[in-house]
Amino acid sequence: MRPILMKGHERPLTFLKYNRDGDLLFSCAKDHNPTVWFADNGERLGTYRGHNGDSGRLITGSADQTARLWNVQTGQQLFTFNFDSPTKSVDFSVGDKLAVITTDPFMELSSAIHVKRIAKDPADQTGESLLVIKGPQGRINRAVWGPLNQTIISGGEDSTGKLLKETDKESGHKKTITSLVKSADGSHFLTGSLDKSAKLWDSRTLTLVKTYVTERPVNAVAMSPLLDHVVLGGGQEASSVTTTDHRAGKFEAKFYDKILQEEIGGVKGHFGPINALAFNPDGKSFSSGGEDGYVRLHHFDQEYFNIKI
Repeated sequence: MRPILMKGHERPLTFLKYNRDGDLLFSCAKDHNPTVWFADNGERLGTYRGHNGDSGRLITGSADQTARLWNVQTGQQLFTFNFDSPTKSVDFSVGDKLAVITTDPFMELSSAIHVKRIAKDPADQTGESLLVIKGPQGRINRAVWGPLNQTIISGGEDSTGKLLKETDKESGHKKTITSLVKSADGSHFLTGSLDKSAKLWDSRTLTLVKTYVTERPVNAVAMSPLLDHVVLGGGQEASSVTTTDHRAGKFEAKFYDKILQEEIGGVKGHFGPINALAFNPDGKSFSSGGEDGYVRLHHFDQEYFNIKI
């Protein structure tokens, strides 16, 4: 499995997202320039200047206190949502009629979750929030839609996210949740944490299903839509990267059997912690983004699909 090395960002990667067709890969980094790539060969298609999505629209969030809607094909900015604090996480609902946007604590403001209606015609788009949820302690690192768009699942610096914490205090994470991703069918979701573990949860009951333990803080998680595999990425804290040899930093994507919870392999290559992971919807490739500013695109060899425990 020889990776395609993609260089287009000047600063560390923060998020990766494939469109639903799996032919485009979107990347975000601390350089404020969301970029789109061809998912088969890693060719850079373009950059959305100005600071996750489907094949028609893209939504991005930034520390400049805005979230922006874009036309994927033309790169045209369609609308800007303005806030009073930095935005951290964005996610379209199933059907793309709603978007959830999280904002960070800032000055006297607490973190918050905002729900916006996405108009079919950009000319009819407004910035009004349908719902604002305040109260989570600390930064909300990720928020996604639950089953049938009836719930919102969030995780962040309060260690578990409100719903998980109240449901099962003992089984929840002990440190900040850094990442959260849903399964392809939405029936369960995976969380990664600085407590050196990832946990699989039932989306409806919010009960713990599986736990995957690793040696380093987990910054990113992903689930294969094709096989019962989960992938964890991380490494030591970014502040320690310059003092650690890359061979000792554990900067690799580790694969686990989703059911047996056993490690089955790993993919090395980044020269710093892995901050972002994503599987192509067809399950035949995945991408990783690191503190080193690179995106690595991996197409699986046939042997991968024959792995047996």
